Amino acid sequence: METYLLINIVFILGVILAFRIKIKKPSKKAWLLLAILLVLTAIFDSIIVGLDIVGYVPTNILGIYIGNAPIEDFFYAVLATLLVPVVWNMTEKKRVKKS
Repeated sequence: METYLLINIVFILGVILAFRIKIKKPSKKAWLLLAILLVLTAIFDSIIVGLDIVGYVPTNILGIYIGNAPIEDFFYAVLATLLVPVVWNMTEKKRVKKS
């Protein structure tokens, strides 16, 4: 069973729900950020997996790799791209209300 995929799906669905509520349309900067994070993930995760710093149970992943990194690693870049603006906007609104 693809355990890592299931965990990622649960978290990404929660973030997408929050993302759609708080921000209506991703900006060009958000798309650029996502592209940069995906490239960096491909590079650095391939290195740490290739050096056996991090390992994955083969039965818990899909078996699709970009470099040495399983595809499930790329969900974290997507989550960060979605989640950081949501949290930023929420805290920004609280700071403005307190002022």
